[in-house]
Amino acid sequence: MRFSEIFSIGLGQPQLDFVDIKPDCDTPLFIDPFAISLRGDAWSEICHQHITHFFQTALDHIRAGRDQQARQMLNGLSEPNATCLGLSRGLPAGRGVGGRQALDLYESLAASQAAKNGLLEELAECDLFVPGIARDKISDITTNIIRRPLIEYTQQQCALHGIILKGDFPSGHFWDMEAGAWREEYVRIPVVNHKKLILVPKYSVRRSMALQSQEFYSQHILNFIQEEQFARGSPLVRVLASGERRPPTKKTLKEHFLFSKEFVASFSEAHPDVLKAYKRFYAEIEGAGGPLRHQDFDDGFDEAVFSKALAAALPNIPSGNADAGKYHTFIMGALEFIFWPNLIYPIKEHEVHEGRKRIDITYTNAAKDGFFFRAHTDYDIASRLIMVECKNYSKDPANPEFDQLAGRFGVNRGKLGMLLYRMVEDYDRLCTRCRDTAQDGRGFMIALGDQQVIEFLNLIADGQRKAIDARLQAIFNRLIS
Repeated sequence: MRFSEIFSIGLGQPQLDFVDIKPDCDTPLFIDPFAISLRGDAWSEICHQHITHFFQTALDHIRAGRDQQARQMLNGLSEPNATCLGLSRGLPAGRGVGGRQALDLYESLAASQAAKNGLLEELAECDLFVPGIARDKISDITTNIIRRPLIEYTQQQCALHGIILKGDFPSGHFWDMEAGAWREEYVRIPVVNHKKLILVPKYSVRRSMALQSQEFYSQHILNFIQEEQFARGSPLVRVLASGERRPPTKKTLKEHFLFSKEFVASFSEAHPDVLKAYKRFYAEIEGAGGPLRHQDFDDGFDEAVFSKALAAALPNIPSGNADAGKYHTFIMGALEFIFWPNLIYPIKEHEVHEGRKRIDITYTNAAKDGFFFRAHTDYDIASRLIMVECKNYSKDPANPEFDQLAGRFGVNRGKLGMLLYRMVEDYDRLCTRCRDTAQDGRGFMIALGDQQVIEFLNLIADGQRKAIDARLQAIFNRLIS
């Protein structure tokens, strides 16, 4: 059973912000520190700071010959079974980090020329340059370092889904930047069959690391060598019967420039621009090594069928206070599915003004393009957080509902939100109220009723997910017209 089933959350993987793990086996996904470094949300930035601090401190010890301190740091690593991610435990040696593996890690780094000469700068680059360190070890190392932020995320998600945590359990080692050392404390986390579980945001995992030595070698280094050999008229250049010259084949190049991580490191030191271009490819090009899609978490997932099922389920939820919780849960899952990966890290009933007010749901705006990105950049609307209010009323939303959401806005929290409601008799009047709020400088409200939510879901079912952006923009344009 998956985590969501064990705790009766009532939502599936496409409706959840975290990886819906199975406690009795590992899910073959990996936490990618390079992917985390590309994110701009607060949680990812904190994690990136921890990862960078730990790895730079370890490298500083190794480069300065402080072997004992370096060994102590790496000896704090352990096999992070609580996340249930990675390769199945119990496999032959070479999996995970802990015990002898931590010593092997030290020896690999200490022997690495890339680590000594400064070429190796971040943990994610170990897959490129350091023998014996691949995606499973990098993911496990990362998990150890950011265990505390992961635990905090787990606690937030449990609160979001009404999971009551009982009892305090040892957290396991996590990296303390201020102390520059490993720490451990007692925390409240979910436990299933005596096994502690830690949830991982699905926007921080990949099936493979973004930076991979084999890919870098085959698709970037060999491409560079191919052009270089052709330009200087190398004996490896092919000459056709017609006399036409052609670049050497990659098969030929692989025989003369054998793959090894040492070769990748020496090439990168001699040609740093090629490495920079490779990393820039994943940092700047849309979709390159980006967040997984819904279907990437389940090979059998049919987005069209799932969308139609959600669209059919919404009208069956009765309006009124008695079913407000059911509607709230449905909307939370639907927004996750519709707006992933632009809106992430939902927090339920987020307290503001020292607890005097509550927001139904708060999302972190992680958009790299589209409407939520434009709202922040083109329209200069504070929208680091997107606030959502859910009203399961049988009547039209009125001034109190609009005033309630407007009262949640603030410069630090953001001034963009969504008001989710069931149906409306006078849509123009509703839009006028939203426009009045915007023109009064109190914030921007995107009002979405059942009709709009179902429309979005049907667009996804028809393979037109990108058309949702135009629908949102049209609603927003009525606020500023």
